[in-house]
Amino acid sequence: MTIHVVQSGETIKSISEQYKIPVDRLILENGIRNPDNLAIGQTIVIIQPEILYTVQAGDTLESIAKQHNVSPIEILRNNPYLSDRQYIYAGEIIVIQYQTNKTRTIATSGYIFPYVDRSDLIKTLPFLSYLTIFNYRATDKGEIITAADDIELVQLAISYGVAPMMFVSTITEEGMLNPEVNYNILNNSSVQDRLIESSLEILKKKGYYGINLYIENISFDNIDNISNYLKKASEVFHTEGYRIVITITPVINIDNINISFEKLDYSKLTADVDGIIFASYDWARTLGYPSSIFPVNVLIELLNYAVNIIPSEKIFLGLTTVGYDWKLPYVPGATEATIISNNSAIRIAVNNDIPIQFNEAAQSPYLNYSDGDEILHVVWFKDARSYDTRTTMVGEYELQGLSLWTIMIFDAQLWLIINNKYYIEKLVVD
Repeated sequence: MTIHVVQSGETIKSISEQYKIPVDRLILENGIRNPDNLAIGQTIVIIQPEILYTVQAGDTLESIAKQHNVSPIEILRNNPYLSDRQYIYAGEIIVIQYQTNKTRTIATSGYIFPYVDRSDLIKTLPFLSYLTIFNYRATDKGEIITAADDIELVQLAISYGVAPMMFVSTITEEGMLNPEVNYNILNNSSVQDRLIESSLEILKKKGYYGINLYIENISFDNIDNISNYLKKASEVFHTEGYRIVITITPVINIDNINISFEKLDYSKLTADVDGIIFASYDWARTLGYPSSIFPVNVLIELLNYAVNIIPSEKIFLGLTTVGYDWKLPYVPGATEATIISNNSAIRIAVNNDIPIQFNEAAQSPYLNYSDGDEILHVVWFKDARSYDTRTTMVGEYELQGLSLWTIMIFDAQLWLIINNKYYIEKLVVD
């Protein structure tokens, strides 16, 4: 695999000729939205195919998979655009296998909201082990509020061999944490029992594979209470045959551009659960300081600490898949960033004719631009280099896998890189 960084004067045609890969395939594989006007600094992933197949009249996805001794899911991973189509056509060329050196299998998990675009989800499902549906909110009485009907999503996940996970948090409808509800749950045994019972009822009714609990506001003072709660919940869910994982956001300290995390004893939280997701999502808060989300230099510090107190096979590395656009000057607590897609960040670079910069320590691209009102902006986002570095860490640290926030938009480069590096665990779900 090669990650090509676009230089001044290069075109999609010149890059195609350099690597001897057809233009249309480069565009499809990378999800390029601006092929006629590439941005300087934009990344393009180059992976050479090992086996190509020209579709014959009468072929189906299943018959082609059987002919090459692979699964239909594997063909969809290598040609995700096929998920948008009802038919394949004679004469078109599809990739059966890429030139890769995969040796390790990892689990992948992605978060969605119930209003996810079904087309984007269907393209993503072949790459997933777990699908976490963000749909349930706990109250201070241990009741659970459901945002939307999710039975269709649960069944769709299962049809692709993906394990649906029920996500429970105390996050309000406005997207804010609720410390009062969290405190009440941790300090009231009867509320805990009611919450566990309510969750179990939904798991059984909806056909979920397991539960993902968001654990917030962890501190030295309450970590033992959280541990006791998780022990109780794990005993119930495991007895009923369900998987339980937790999502946490590492407690961080931000001093201007310096970011560090508090070294809490996270092993107390993982003794009884099946996995822990170290999420970067809290770092992506829109009122935060303009910077890379989950910079690699801090991520390395976190993982070096975590793997010494937690079995690495229990750890999921959280990865954000969106960018943030801040207006400058930044005013702490007042300047709110706009969430944008990575493709939107590239479009900003193209429209303003400015090169994309890259921060090596953070392993993240960024750019500065002025809008129509001459207000200065800074944008931090992710590109193929960002994904390559972070996904490589999963193998280096021998983690259970990756957790993506979110998969509401299909990110072609992300999945191209993951598919090049790893086999993806697919679960048999009854």
